[in-house]
Amino acid sequence: MAYADYQNEVYLNGLAGQTPGFPVGWRELEAAAYAAMTPQARGYVGGAAGGEDTMRANREAFDRWRLLPRMLRGIPAQRDLTTTILGTTMPAPVMLAPVGVLGIVHPERELAVARAAASMDLPMILSTAATTPMEEIAEVGGPRWYQLYWPKSRELAASFVQRAEKAGFTAIVFTLDTWQLGWRPRDLDTAYLPFLQGVGIQQYLSDPVFRSQLAQTPEEDPGSAILHWSGQFANPELTWDDIAWLREQTSLPIVLKGVQHPDDARRAVDVGAAGIVCSNHGGRQVDGAVGSLDALPGVVAAAGDLPVLFDSGIRTGADAVKALALGAAAVLLARPYVYGLALGGEDGVRHVLRTFLADLDLQLGLSGHASLDELTPDSLVRTAP
Repeated sequence: MAYADYQNEVYLNGLAGQTPGFPVGWRELEAAAYAAMTPQARGYVGGAAGGEDTMRANREAFDRWRLLPRMLRGIPAQRDLTTTILGTTMPAPVMLAPVGVLGIVHPERELAVARAAASMDLPMILSTAATTPMEEIAEVGGPRWYQLYWPKSRELAASFVQRAEKAGFTAIVFTLDTWQLGWRPRDLDTAYLPFLQGVGIQQYLSDPVFRSQLAQTPEEDPGSAILHWSGQFANPELTWDDIAWLREQTSLPIVLKGVQHPDDARRAVDVGAAGIVCSNHGGRQVDGAVGSLDALPGVVAAAGDLPVLFDSGIRTGADAVKALALGAAAVLLARPYVYGLALGGEDGVRHVLRTFLADLDLQLGLSGHASLDELTPDSLVRTAP
């Protein structure tokens, strides 16, 4: 069944008086999800750095780029959206972005996300800040990559990536832009940092190297374990030269996430990265930064043959089509699936994924494109700022 056929399923169910169990529009979905969250979770998921200008810039960039539909082009009713990136085949150019601390959103945490993603064969990128150890996620199955926050201890960093490789994760996504937490007023207003409550540090607590660095086990002395985590999380002294060491620790391809400047994309090529994610962390790190979609063309041009994935601000199928037209190999969906998780666990996440893929499929065809290969910058026009 084509993804677009999901709307027929919804309409046919309507004949029996059945409507979707969760909102379809992203704004309605967001509002319902935030209403279901605690104030602390709402601030953590919905907030961004400083005045939240970068988060707004991400959405404003999508408003500036407009699709220019073409007509009577013989579009097939069944469109193949399959793509392969770094050996990972996926039914559509969509991956689930790494989002940490999902245990504050729903008791099924990342396990619900992994199950929904696996049921649709979509790759999930698991965060170092997840509330579920990577080995438990691996038991769910499905395609998966691992996102690395590089700790200060090199022995611990090596352990993380080697555990991921052993558990069947097929790529390492090293996030560059979070060597220190950004200034996030919503979290500061509630004085809430979940890691200090032992939430979101489960990769550390389950790691043999981390545990060996403690005088007592985390179960015996959780406070000391949390204190040790706080000294390990950020590593501001890293440079491009350190990528060579990381490549020696694993045979997996290494993708660098958080690139917006073309010169950084060229450096990524120089140090042997296998791919790039053009991202500003959803506006959560640098306030007043450029919207990711505006940065994407320059990053794609500088990356050469490296696949460039796109993250930050994706909400609709049209957003995905725009990013793909500007050269992204795939898009990373983030906050919307968290909204689904908050409202309905695994079922809520699956609902978001089905609606997103249906929208993407329809937008691709209705704008006059028979396949992903037909999307180019000529599919868009850029309006005045």
